[in-house]
Amino acid sequence: MTYLLALDQGTSSCRSIVFDPSGHTVAMAQKELTQIYPQPGWVEHDALEIWRLQLATAREALAQAGITAAQVKAVGITNQRETTLVWNRLTGQPIHNAIVWQDRRAEPTCVELRARGLADTIRSKTGLLVDAYFSGTKLKWILDNVPGARAQAENGELAFGTMDAWLIWQLTEGRVHATDVSNAARTMLFNVHSNQWDTDLLAALDIPANLMPAVQPSAFLFGEVSPALLGHAIPIGGVAGDQQSALFGQACFKAGMAKNTYGTGCFMLMHTGNVFQTSVNGLITTSAAQATSQPEFALEGSVFVGGAVVQWLRDGLQAIQSSAQVQGLAESVPDSGGVMVVPAFTGLGAPYWKPEARGSITGLTRGSTLAHIARASLESIAYQSAALLLAMGRDAASAGVATVSELRVDGGACVNDLLMQFQADLLGIPVVRPAVTETTALGAAYLAGLATGVYQSTSELSDLWRAERRFIPTMARVRAEELMARWEHAVAQTVL
Repeated sequence: MTYLLALDQGTSSCRSIVFDPSGHTVAMAQKELTQIYPQPGWVEHDALEIWRLQLATAREALAQAGITAAQVKAVGITNQRETTLVWNRLTGQPIHNAIVWQDRRAEPTCVELRARGLADTIRSKTGLLVDAYFSGTKLKWILDNVPGARAQAENGELAFGTMDAWLIWQLTEGRVHATDVSNAARTMLFNVHSNQWDTDLLAALDIPANLMPAVQPSAFLFGEVSPALLGHAIPIGGVAGDQQSALFGQACFKAGMAKNTYGTGCFMLMHTGNVFQTSVNGLITTSAAQATSQPEFALEGSVFVGGAVVQWLRDGLQAIQSSAQVQGLAESVPDSGGVMVVPAFTGLGAPYWKPEARGSITGLTRGSTLAHIARASLESIAYQSAALLLAMGRDAASAGVATVSELRVDGGACVNDLLMQFQADLLGIPVVRPAVTETTALGAAYLAGLATGVYQSTSELSDLWRAERRFIPTMARVRAEELMARWEHAVAQTVL
């Protein structure tokens, strides 16, 4: 049997998963990644540790599956997006720790870009807001602050990459310096219309073009894994940033199809086909994972605090001893009793963009209990996600894109039946949980399979997708609209 190996390089761990051609998980290995916090607002990773852990999990997953590398048709890579690294082309050594997507040190550069009036130009070319979240300003910080870095860069001695490019470099022993469109689109340096690095944006941030990796479609023969690493030369056939990879793994290939990942935060993406739509509702536009050279796009929105609200219930309020207990506590009351929790612990993300917002609990009465607060906390994940999808619907309507008829879900919190049912009730459309919830890694495997002939088309992948459960809305629309209005009122009270 032919197998596919997905390398899933995440923010908190490195995983490797072996899939069979039908998309079923055969084996998985995972190792936790060290988080480095040099000072408040700064987050870093040791890129050499990432490489060691990723290689170790790949070897472990193959051993668990009882197969050799010769039985693997292709490798796919998916990764934490925007995390930025610069390394020496000759030695392969990083010149600084990787700066993680969460890191805010580049905000002064963003202030400068806005002051120079470049925000609209950047948005029209890249689909992104000017923000320290994205890779370009992190790269500029490294060049400006690591001694000798800028001179080395101008001499062609250095290479830039997000974690996918770093892993490709390591897997090919420095023979290939490349990335895919979905990762390139998160740098604030990439023109998503032409699928090329933008010379004007590189100049605006004073970044030498010779630093940049080659950009390929997400399904592409990037190179081969060195035989010495896994025991056999395996083609690297698929690469995509984690959220675009999850969209692909959920078989959302057509305009109007959407997925939501319920993790620490929530990431919702809606495919818009070949339509580039600049959001007027607080979202960003990004390149979708692309099986061909034809540009494809998605609207994206991020919720800062999703499943993390359950961690707050456990560690902050100490209302539960383990995260698994939250559903039982929430179900011990019939509803939230009018309580609303807005978990704006670090501000509010899309579609509100209120960094100054802070968490609030409203609607408390003498009869309110921890159970009501727990239920309201769980429901806050659904409210925030509903606000995202409603914003996407307004953007899609103005672009002539079909409205979303169902929401496909994945991520750790999607196993919570209470949350998924409430989500369906708020949205008024089915919420569908797939049989395989490891959709991020699955997307990378599917892309690798397309590039190497395991699959012939995305239609074949659509046929492989299976639902485990569909949550059908049961709430009257009038009631759902009342609840969303109450939610928006609670949000308004988070900013004094």
